[in-house]
Amino acid sequence: MIVEALMIFFMLVLYGTMVWYRRPPNSAPGPLGLPIFGNAFFLGKEPQKTFRDWGKKYGKVLNVRLGSSDCIVINDYATLHQANVKRLAAFSGVTICPIFTEFTSGNYGIALANYSPSWQTHRRHVVTTLRRFEVGKRSMETKIFNEASRLTDFLRSTNGQAVNIGELLHKMTTNILCHAIFGKRYEYEHPVLCSIVQTINGIVDAEFGEAMQTAMLFPWLRYVPPVSKGCDEVLKSRQSMIETIDEVVFEHENSYDEDDMRDFIDCYLKEMKAGKDLFTRKQLLYEVSDLFLAGTDTTSNTLTWCLHALLHYPETQSKLRKEIFDVLGPTGKVNISHEPKMPYVLAFINEVLRFHPLLGLSYRSTTEDTELGGYSIPKDTPVILNLWAILMNPDDWHEPDKFNPDRFIDEKGNFFKPNYAVPFNIGGRQCPGERLARMELFLYLVTMAQRFEILPDPELADLPTTDMHIGGGVFFAPPPFKVVFKET
Repeated sequence: MIVEALMIFFMLVLYGTMVWYRRPPNSAPGPLGLPIFGNAFFLGKEPQKTFRDWGKKYGKVLNVRLGSSDCIVINDYATLHQANVKRLAAFSGVTICPIFTEFTSGNYGIALANYSPSWQTHRRHVVTTLRRFEVGKRSMETKIFNEASRLTDFLRSTNGQAVNIGELLHKMTTNILCHAIFGKRYEYEHPVLCSIVQTINGIVDAEFGEAMQTAMLFPWLRYVPPVSKGCDEVLKSRQSMIETIDEVVFEHENSYDEDDMRDFIDCYLKEMKAGKDLFTRKQLLYEVSDLFLAGTDTTSNTLTWCLHALLHYPETQSKLRKEIFDVLGPTGKVNISHEPKMPYVLAFINEVLRFHPLLGLSYRSTTEDTELGGYSIPKDTPVILNLWAILMNPDDWHEPDKFNPDRFIDEKGNFFKPNYAVPFNIGGRQCPGERLARMELFLYLVTMAQRFEILPDPELADLPTTDMHIGGGVFFAPPPFKVVFKET
């Protein structure tokens, strides 16, 4: 009896293993990993690099089994363009898992909401409305410059002492979105501003982000400590942000004037009052929350990485400051019209965006049965866009591991951005706030570099290395460090 039971057990194990290692016909190649767990244990602390290395071995369309799911990983620009532009509808879904459903309260917002007519409508509305407030009488350029002036006032007050301005930069970039979305700015200690910044930090916290990634790979772990605790903290922060936004929306409802569209919220309320079914108050709350999540921490991190690069490469700083002084002198006021006259500044910003991506890995899913690179991909297949690998691809970038702004300068000395420079993604899921983010980066950087020489903390023995970052491959947040701003 025991022998028969053992034989049945081993036959079941053998059958289960055969089923596990069997893939459907015409599937993309890739490592199968272990039964049940797939390759989850082999990703390491920097999964973007692991995916890149597997892609070299198995091909441009990589099939990686994570948990019980086969995932498609895209590591190169040509394949990304094929998926995100030529087959936009098929590759614009989001990964379907319980934690994402909770985070979107079903399917609200735009960042993690699934592809649908509703999502398309709201994304168009976001892009159109943000562009409306980038120019004209409510020009965001003026507001960014005014915020930058407040920054320089603060930096002067430091009197050459080493400071960590990461939190200040985060509040500055958050205030710019407050202008566009809420119609006003806040003092840096105002409860509304502090609440938004604090909740964003809670959502993108590296430890909690790791819990979210784990819950995506193994949905059942969502309810098992310590993963459950990390996920609960993220959801708690999300709800806190929603409540703060709700109070501002309530104020707008009481002061609404259809003849004076002050900001994003007013424009959205106008659609609601017109009786358009897709425009609801709950969608507005989650949409605004997504805009703050996507457009504040990422921009402030990039500005911090700019300072990090200026410290590490003093010759680059000298070249950048010379160009600024040649155009503006020591006291001239910068504006967006100066961009074409400052190709090296633009090259520097784009090299920082390449070297320290806003988002290393982006998660999507297929909305229908489709194909990519000649391989069949079923509906609801998770898709991982390895933007880091695309921005570090040696086939496109000469010596990609080296920081070199000159790669964005052509033979005539003009700024040049190749198609495969995609820190904001491409296609239907491209960041809708890219232009606003680039405006901020240009105006803030020029303002700081024109007024101050950026120097390392004299009490710090070594600078943070260029490959130090926080975020586990998804986000590339800089480590804390202090900087001396020497007025010139």
